[in-house]
Amino acid sequence: MKAKRQLCIGMSIAVTWLTGNGWRRPDSRVEEIYSADFYRDLARRAEAAKLDFLFRPDTLFINPHSAARSPAFSSLDPSLLLAALARETRRIGLITTASTTFSPPYLVARQLQSLNWLSNGRAGWNVVTALDGHRNFGLDSMPPSAQRYDQALEFTDLVRQLWQSYPHDALTVDRQTGEYARAARLRAVNHHGRFFNVEGPLNVPDAGTGAIPLFQAGASAHGRDFAARIADGVFAATPDIAAGIELRADLRRRAQAHGRRPEALRVLPGLSLYLGKTRREARELYQDTHAGTPRNQQYDAIQQMLGLDLSRLPLNSRVTAQMLPAAAPQARSQTHADLLRRLIVQQQPRVADLLKRPEVIGSAHWLVVGTVDDALDDIIGRVEAGAADGFIALPGGSPQSLDRLFDELIPRLTQLGLFRRDYRGATLRQHLGMDPLD
Repeated sequence: MKAKRQLCIGMSIAVTWLTGNGWRRPDSRVEEIYSADFYRDLARRAEAAKLDFLFRPDTLFINPHSAARSPAFSSLDPSLLLAALARETRRIGLITTASTTFSPPYLVARQLQSLNWLSNGRAGWNVVTALDGHRNFGLDSMPPSAQRYDQALEFTDLVRQLWQSYPHDALTVDRQTGEYARAARLRAVNHHGRFFNVEGPLNVPDAGTGAIPLFQAGASAHGRDFAARIADGVFAATPDIAAGIELRADLRRRAQAHGRRPEALRVLPGLSLYLGKTRREARELYQDTHAGTPRNQQYDAIQQMLGLDLSRLPLNSRVTAQMLPAAAPQARSQTHADLLRRLIVQQQPRVADLLKRPEVIGSAHWLVVGTVDDALDDIIGRVEAGAADGFIALPGGSPQSLDRLFDELIPRLTQLGLFRRDYRGATLRQHLGMDPLD
């Protein structure tokens, strides 16, 4: 590489290697995914590899049809899980997810500051507006995207105010005088906004390790602007290098327009890794993982995202921009819909190829199906092109992808000087380069 700047590397603990048919493998340990020991072992391996953080995405609903075929997004509560892992690790960052659409700001502020104390400054917050689950929280429908992000902005600002409402230096703990804290330094936020009314102050003091880093994953226009305002890291869906370059450049422009340093925002694409000893082995792993995905499910996914019914077209037919409806439907994931639309406009894929797209059968993340060398070349190419500042690993298909990430890929990046050999800092802020190292 031209300049060996250090990559920021995290890993999702959403057990992505158990999706599709991955859970059916004899070595999957799927029976253990609600056990603390399963995640303890995973966290210790990630910390031994010196990763910057563990990242736990979350949903607040479950689709019974999906649950019938795989673990889907059923999961332990992310904040409780990461609180447990805080006791089992010492250095690795712990990023939990909390929704600004469904959760009360005071509760989220308290949970995050509690996790920050329990982990000695290693907590992070993945700020999401959520895509679904409204019926579990008394809503008849999801609010429009613009409203959700307006609410998220007010929510995030309020949480930050609450974190500051009980400052660390208010704690005196003076046994001689009997003063535990200086009451004058605690201050109510007295927030009366469009969406929330909160008095404060928070009943958990600031941990004294600096503001908790914020992550965000929205890639729509509203999501990008929100990320440019508040995020320290962006969990990005960028299936190709051009999408990564465009997203990173746009986010940096937006951040600067909001008075922030562009480099303060780190773009960290999800990297879906299906790794084998050979490319053939990796392709077979990918194919086996997704074998049996119902064809009607793939057609339905495309129609829901694009309003395009391809079920009557021959598989070798080209899908062109002229076939796209003028009025696109309101997609559940606008990010996936925008990426598919862009692909059709630029490449005119065949129906058969479109049905195999990650956005249709899985996710819109950057995908590597190959050897560790292939993954290494792809990572270097993306970073040199300005498409990423690192990545969040999403091992796929089998524990072998996880093993090759830890045992081969990370050591290779270290040997090339692209990733550190050991932790230098103790907090998530230090891992992300937000605070000077002691």
